[in-house]
Amino acid sequence: QVQLVESGGGLVQAGGSLRLSCTVSVNAFSFDIMGWYRQEPGKQREKVAEIPRTGSRDYADSVKGRFTAFRDNPKNTMYLQMSSLQPEDTAVYYCTAVTVDGRRYWGRGTQVTVSS
Repeated sequence: QVQLVESGGGLVQAGGSLRLSCTVSVNAFSFDIMGWYRQEPGKQREKVAEIPRTGSRDYADSVKGRFTAFRDNPKNTMYLQMSSLQPEDTAVYYCTAVTVDGRRYWGRGTQVTVSS
């Protein structure tokens, strides 16, 4: 059974940094795409970053230059390094993974709160 578990969320002041981790229960090489999404209360889930197995990473315009996503496939782990955090970055952050045959899996999410 595929499981994705996020960690690293918490409370940080504006301008601060956090690193989120997402550990998967299976070989990460089996995923074509891995990524991060976030969701604020009452809003739709939005893409933050996607890392394809090959090719360029894709970031939301709102986080470009501040967030960096990367995969460590041998460790079955993906990370989201977040810097210059702002209150508008406050959300539940979810990791996601898509297999080569198109099945998408989600973690349960980790809360990130940025205080002004």
